Amino acid sequence: MARPLWRDLVKASNEGKYGEFVKSFSSSFALAMNQVVAGHQFANSELARNLAEEIDPLGVIRRGEHVTVVFRQRSTKKPGEWLGRLVLGYEDGKVRIFGASIF
Repeated sequence: MARPLWRDLVKASNEGKYGEFVKSFSSSFALAMNQVVAGHQFANSELARNLAEEIDPLGVIRRGEHVTVVFRQRSTKKPGEWLGRLVLGYEDGKVRIFGASIF
């Protein structure tokens, strides 16, 4: 379940499509995202606009009603590897994203 959600985030980030980026977010996470800050990140972050499609899942941990999936993420322009984190849970009977980051 996590892999296609992460791939959708990568695609939307590379294309700078904020609406597509947040479409699977939980309502609380979507409210917490500042559209101005996210738009600035899409426009100015070389990493956020050049994420490689290939990912390597590294692990899964469970915490209460949420699952955190960790990925190895690469860039098409910057050398090295990044850690991708995706927090998933249920909202209104659907799997939603409660957190997402790359560091």
